[in-house]
Amino acid sequence: MSHQDQHTEHAAVHSHAFESTEITYEHEPAKNTKKIWKTFWILLGLTIAELSLGLSHYAFHIEGGFLLLFIKGAMIILSLMKAVYIVMTFMHLGDELRSFRLTILIPLLLFIWFIAAFLWDGVAYKDLRHKFDRIAPTEQVRPVQPENLN
Repeated sequence: MSHQDQHTEHAAVHSHAFESTEITYEHEPAKNTKKIWKTFWILLGLTIAELSLGLSHYAFHIEGGFLLLFIKGAMIILSLMKAVYIVMTFMHLGDELRSFRLTILIPLLLFIWFIAAFLWDGVAYKDLRHKFDRIAPTEQVRPVQPENLN
């Protein structure tokens, strides 16, 4: 056997070593793709509505009054809707019994209410904290002068 033949045989053995022994199968599309896209579009719609309301406050220079309260209230409602939908979808509560869903969702909404109540109370404390720290004008006493004691 010539040197060239040995080199060709050696190369054939090594090229065979690089072939994959992995067994592959065709990928089939997921069966619940429609549900995933439905969830995506619902969350996208809620998010766009939420952002458009939030940015409209700055775009149209809404300073106060009923319209501003309506926008803020609508944003809170949309946020709560999104939170409930996320919990129902990603925690797979949509397929559970109604009583079990309420067992999860009511404490969630109460927790959100607790956060809002604590923030409200904190703002009230911030606004009132210096109001009662000052001495009232009727309680101010002029210091006694030493020369007036005689």
